[in-house]
Amino acid sequence: MNAIVFERYGPPDVLRLREVEKPTPDENQVLVKVHAASINAGDYFARGGKPLLFRFFTGALLKPKNTRLGIDVAGQVEAVGENVKQFRPGDEVFGCRNGAFAEYVCAREGLLVLKPANISFEQAAAVPWAALVALQTIRYAGGIQPGQKVLIQGASGGVGTFAVQIAKAFGAEVTAVCSTRNLDMARSIGADHVIDYTKEDFTRNRRRYDLILAINGYHSLSAYKRALNPQGIYVCGGGTLGQLLQAMLFSSLASRKGGKQMRLMGRAKVIQEDLVFLAKLLEEDRIVPVIDRTYLLSDVVEAFRYVEDTHAQGKVVISIKNGD
Repeated sequence: MNAIVFERYGPPDVLRLREVEKPTPDENQVLVKVHAASINAGDYFARGGKPLLFRFFTGALLKPKNTRLGIDVAGQVEAVGENVKQFRPGDEVFGCRNGAFAEYVCAREGLLVLKPANISFEQAAAVPWAALVALQTIRYAGGIQPGQKVLIQGASGGVGTFAVQIAKAFGAEVTAVCSTRNLDMARSIGADHVIDYTKEDFTRNRRRYDLILAINGYHSLSAYKRALNPQGIYVCGGGTLGQLLQAMLFSSLASRKGGKQMRLMGRAKVIQEDLVFLAKLLEEDRIVPVIDRTYLLSDVVEAFRYVEDTHAQGKVVISIKNGD
């Protein structure tokens, strides 16, 4: 089968389309014929080996240990192990599995759920990791409640577009912060209010929020704290390395004064119950994936260049045609 591999850290050009051995499922796995996958930030961080701190966590300082990319997968079950109970051949599924930029993957059944019939494989592939990050941050770290005023900073990217829609699904009043070109898109996915960050600093106006999710944050902790209501919660979900370190080192200290809470988003986990919840929202059209562009597997280098050179709206999807 064909798969994308990389044997050294570097720019998108290090990616190669290679013929590799087709996997065989063990007794606890599902073999999925992949129809589509999508690119996440973790994919280009892993490929580039940056920041260098990333290499210390993976234990691969000089060259990558895992030479395959992609975690979002959507496709059709081709075979199942003898212990698999939830799926059978022919089922259409989506979920998470490392090495998804390939014609086939094997995954434990707990990493997959049935794909709703009302969405395409490409739409399903845009969902898993970004939507899990958004859901778990809003629900668990943010403790969202109906009627709250929620602000999403970085509302036009993969995680942000899902965060806006998921917050709305929980009954919140949502403000989306994005650039001028993305304002109409943010409105179209349900944002009640939009702020153009090129023209307005939301931390300096008089509006206050119960929950602020900063996916691409760049303000100081004190500025975010100023924009919160009493008992409000700020969650750092991304930004520069300095921004993340600031949240990691000083958020607990900043939370000690008053009732406002400053938090760093924990690492998302692939929880099947959360995937089921997302599938239900998709089936009910309460969340709709925003797809900027779709590329073939053979054009994955170009796809990564686009993602890294452009602030894509939502997700960039890889469509996988396996010749049959």
